[in-house]
Amino acid sequence: MATRSEPGHARPDPGLSAIMSERRQLINLAYRLLGSLADAEDVVQETYARWYAMPQQQQEAVETPGAWLTTVASRICLNLLGSARARRETYVGEWIPEPLPERTEWNSGRSDGSAVDPADRVTLDESVNMAFLVVLESMTPAERVAFILHDVFRYSFAEVGEIVGRTPAACRQLASSARRRVRATQAPATPTARQSGIVRDFKRAWEAKDIHALIGLLDPHATATGDGGGLANAAPCPIEGGEQIARYLVGLAGRATNVTILERTVNDQPGLVALQDGVTVAVYAFDFVGDRITRLWAVLNPEKLRPWLPAPHGR
Repeated sequence: MATRSEPGHARPDPGLSAIMSERRQLINLAYRLLGSLADAEDVVQETYARWYAMPQQQQEAVETPGAWLTTVASRICLNLLGSARARRETYVGEWIPEPLPERTEWNSGRSDGSAVDPADRVTLDESVNMAFLVVLESMTPAERVAFILHDVFRYSFAEVGEIVGRTPAACRQLASSARRRVRATQAPATPTARQSGIVRDFKRAWEAKDIHALIGLLDPHATATGDGGGLANAAPCPIEGGEQIARYLVGLAGRATNVTILERTVNDQPGLVALQDGVTVAVYAFDFVGDRITRLWAVLNPEKLRPWLPAPHGR
């Protein structure tokens, strides 16, 4: 898991460099809390806006600006999570957390043409794999915040309590409940090298439209979920069963034109990316038990594929 960053001084300089040095930590925290890079960026922007809205004298009175920024960002995330269920009711189709590429494949520009600062990039580890993020979605907002702050970023329960406005004992209970949810869904880990081999075999079988090979790679009780967000065609509801998934994928391959499938790292695990005429149109993440795929997530919503798109022309 990620570990909490420690300040280099007992009282950091509240100047621009010290404040902006916290940006990476805030982006990493907000992405894990929200499952959306776009929302995480908005949270960090709002956090800095609140800092700079304070009079200089008030800024200078803050002993640890990093802790102040973390507290504000966490509370904004908590409020967003509280309204997320209502917002998801208006979302078209299934909602899947936003997939991220590995650092070397992150595009070098934003959709608005501005450059991406390395500090905006999320550090990848097991706390961002797709299965983990999906489990986080089942938690209450308070459980999710307490769990991420304590178990992932190593804040004490006393510190978590100050951030979320609850007692340390209450935060301990929230994190414990969240931990049980995670453990209930965890299966013995399939080694990464084996995962890569399964994904490679899956890609070959899909490209060959070999339905029997696909069925052999999918668990009989596997689930496939697509997220088009109303902006791209995706299965309207999860597909249950290995054979049903295989037949759907073979039908999809038969209708596709000018599509290339590439093996890529997706949220720190082996995955696939579909390119149409050189542009990323889908990202596929997987979960495994033994030598079979148990869950497949397909993100097609273009608004969630920004980090996978080519850099703006001229950058």
